[in-house]
Amino acid sequence: MDTVIGIDIGTQSTKALVIDRHGRILAERSQGYRVDTPRPLWAEQWPDVWWEAMIQCLGDCLEDPEVDPRSVKGLCVSSLYGGSGIPVDADIRPVHPCLIWMDRRAESQVQWVKEHIDMTRLEAITGNGVDSYYGFTKMMWLKQERPETWAQTHYLLPPNSYINYRLSGEIAIDHSSAGNIGGIYDLAARDWSTEMLDALDLDRDKLPSRLVESQAPVGGLLPSLADSLGLTANIPVVAGGVDAAMATLAAGATRPGNHVAMIGTSMCWGVINQSVEAGEGLISMPHVLNGGHDLYTFGGALTAGAAVSWFVDTFDGEDPTVGERGDAYERLEPPARALPPGAEGLLFLPYLMGERSPVWDARASACFLGLSLYHQRHHLYRAVLEGVTFALRHNMEAGKRQGSPLDSHLIVVGGATRSDLWMQIIADVTHMPVYTYRENVEAALGAALLAGQAASLIDLDQPLRHGTLIKRAVPSDMAIRRYDDLFSLYCQLYPRLKPIMHRLNINNPPESDPIS
Repeated sequence: MDTVIGIDIGTQSTKALVIDRHGRILAERSQGYRVDTPRPLWAEQWPDVWWEAMIQCLGDCLEDPEVDPRSVKGLCVSSLYGGSGIPVDADIRPVHPCLIWMDRRAESQVQWVKEHIDMTRLEAITGNGVDSYYGFTKMMWLKQERPETWAQTHYLLPPNSYINYRLSGEIAIDHSSAGNIGGIYDLAARDWSTEMLDALDLDRDKLPSRLVESQAPVGGLLPSLADSLGLTANIPVVAGGVDAAMATLAAGATRPGNHVAMIGTSMCWGVINQSVEAGEGLISMPHVLNGGHDLYTFGGALTAGAAVSWFVDTFDGEDPTVGERGDAYERLEPPARALPPGAEGLLFLPYLMGERSPVWDARASACFLGLSLYHQRHHLYRAVLEGVTFALRHNMEAGKRQGSPLDSHLIVVGGATRSDLWMQIIADVTHMPVYTYRENVEAALGAALLAGQAASLIDLDQPLRHGTLIKRAVPSDMAIRRYDDLFSLYCQLYPRLKPIMHRLNINNPPESDPIS
C-alpha cells in the first residue's frame, strides 16, 4: 500500500504522520520543545531543535506496524511562520536563531518604515502592510542590530526551506513562505520586489533565487538519509509552506470562497481568494495549492485558547475544590451555557499579548468591561469565549470588505471544537452554521495531502473526502440580534482605550503626550 508523509514544524512541537491514498492516517507522532524568550517581546528558536524533533517523529512513525517504509512515495514539510528566516552561512549552517512570528523586537524598524517608505506603494506591491510580525522588519533588525551576523549570512531560509535543504540538498523557497515575509515580495509578479528591497536597504542576494509552488518537489530525498530512515532514496521532497495555509488545506479549503477558522492557543481565520486590499489589515500570500492564481488571506488573534486557559488558571487555579483543568471546563460550561448572550452585561477584549489583525498593536491589552459584584466566574468564562469570537468576526468582516464572497458556512478546527457552547457562540456571532471534523485536522495532514498529490496518489483538483464534516451549530435569530449590538460595542472599545493601553504597557514607558 503506497503512502506519503506529512510533517509540521510547529512553534511548540513537531508532528509527523503517514497517510494512504484515501487520506487515512496510519501513524502519527509528535515531540515538544520550547520557544526561547531571552528578553521581553523576543521569541527565537535554533533550527537544530526542529530537525532533531522531526527525525525522532519520522523514525517513530516508520516503526509503526501499520507502515512499510519502502511504500512511502514522498514527503512534505509544513512549518511555523519563520519571521526573519534562519540566517545561514555559505555552508548552510545557522549563525543565529530564527526570529519567529511571535517576536516583536523590530518595533523601531516598523516606525522607520512608516516614516520613510511610501506605504501606499508598499501595500500595492506586496498586498501587505507593516508590523513587527512581518519577516522583512525582522530582517532589517538583524542587519542594523547584528551586523556581524548579517555579514556572515549567505541565505535567510524559512523553517521548511531549511528542513527541505537538509532532506534534499536543494535550496528553494515556496511562494507562500516568501509572500508571508511581506514588504519585499511582489504578490502580483510572484517574485521578489527589487523596488522594495532597494527602498528598505535589504540584500537581494541573501534570498533564495529559486521560488517554487508549495505543491512542487524541490528535490529528492538524499540517499544517506533515506538509508538511515529505511526510506527509498530520491522520493520527492515537496516544498510545503506556511502552517496556517496548510491547516486550511487540510480542512478542505481548495477553492475561492472556502474559509476556515483554526482556534487553538491562538486564532487564525483564512479564506481562499484571488485579490486583496492591504488596507484592511489582513495578511496575504499565494495559497499552498494552485498558488499561481489563488491567494490565502488570513487574520488572527494572538490569544484564543490561551485566553481561556489564562482565565481558568487565574480564577480557578487556587480553588481547592477544582481538580485538573479539564474539570474546571466541565464545571464552568453548564452554567455559562445557561446565560443569555452577552453574559449579562460583560464584554471581554482578548488582547492578552498585544494583538495582530486587524488592529496590529503590540501594546494593546485585555480588559473586562461591565463588571459588577453580581458577576461570577461562569459569567467571565462566557465573556472570554464571546470576546475571542468577536475577534474572529472582526477579521472576517475585514475579509468581506475585500470583496471576496465567502462560503455560507464556517469550518472550525482546533481545540476549541471540544466546546459545544463555543461552537454555538461562533454560529451566533458570525451568522453562519458551524461545521467541524470528526477527525483531527492539522497542518501535518495538509502537508501529507500535497505529498500525495506530488506522488500521484491524491487528486486535489477533486473535492477532498479525507474527513467527516459534522454540523455543530446553527445561528439563532434572537442571539444574532444581541450579538450584533455587542459586536458594535466591541469594535468601539480598542480605539477608545488605545491611548490608555499604551500608557499602562509595562514594556513601553509612558509617552509625554497627555491622554486625549
